[in-house]
Amino acid sequence: MTLLKRMLAPLALTLFSCSAAAAPSDSEVEALKAEFIKTQSGKGFDAEDTTIFIKNAKYNQAVIDAMTKPWEAKPWHQYYPIFLTEKRLDAGLAFWKEHAKTIERASKEFNVDPQIIVAIIGIETFYGGYMGNYPVKDALYTLGFHYPPRATFFRSEFANLQSLVKEERLDINSLKGSYAGAMGFGQFIPSSYRHYAVDFDNDGSRDLLISTTDAIGSVANYFHQHGWQKNQPVTLQLTLNKDLPDTVKTWSGEKLHYQVADILSPNVALAESIDLDVSQPALVVKLEQAEHDEYWLGLKNFYVITRYNRSPLYAMAVYQFSQELKKAYATQ
Repeated sequence: MTLLKRMLAPLALTLFSCSAAAAPSDSEVEALKAEFIKTQSGKGFDAEDTTIFIKNAKYNQAVIDAMTKPWEAKPWHQYYPIFLTEKRLDAGLAFWKEHAKTIERASKEFNVDPQIIVAIIGIETFYGGYMGNYPVKDALYTLGFHYPPRATFFRSEFANLQSLVKEERLDINSLKGSYAGAMGFGQFIPSSYRHYAVDFDNDGSRDLLISTTDAIGSVANYFHQHGWQKNQPVTLQLTLNKDLPDTVKTWSGEKLHYQVADILSPNVALAESIDLDVSQPALVVKLEQAEHDEYWLGLKNFYVITRYNRSPLYAMAVYQFSQELKKAYATQ
């Protein structure tokens, strides 16, 4: 498996390192299957069809191995060089130029900065070059029935997959994606595909697997639905004279509960002074460099990126790559 394929980031998942839990017994798995069939029957699915749906999925140990060793657990100085490369930047500029009208339309319609749309697709799949080689049904089945730490979540995604296949008339046997069952240019898990995908090319289907137009519109819609604020700052570097005050902790996935005013102080300042509403929600991110730590003030837009993938390293990589794209595109 190539490093880039290994790095496919499942949408809206917390991918911090998890220790492997004890595998469920055969009887426990069978009980989960029976419960799943009953639940799906309540949603209108025939029990026999759901039984076949489960039987057609296979356990994949590689999925468990990938889930328990995510790259987001690495320090920033090892993480960001994978994404912030000249090759990815060149590919991003080419993608932006080729789809400029669609990206501009999505940006205006959903009120999302164009560089963020382009950055997400580049980080997720290298513009469709690496969409994942795991059969989606196998990945979600494996995690939903054989991975106790997140089994409830992934059984829900497995259920959403059954609905998605029916709604969008997808060939379940050809669906490939990440080790967490994320699909297409933007790596949408089934629930996100169902809730946020849009038919942006108006051809009657929401196709995130082949249609770049639908993918662009859908990524923009995802950010719009989560509250992206166009032309507003995302994150700002901090300078610290001392350690963070005891009243402020670095962000670890929780909802925003600090305001900027709670974070800034005589000992914690913006690296570059700008006018800023200090009553707005904020968080603090620590980036581990090889010889020192950096601290950044994350604002609402940074938090929105983490709705796509909850790793702060992922969000920072998306932001910094988007800035590189914006600068390079403006100077072409």
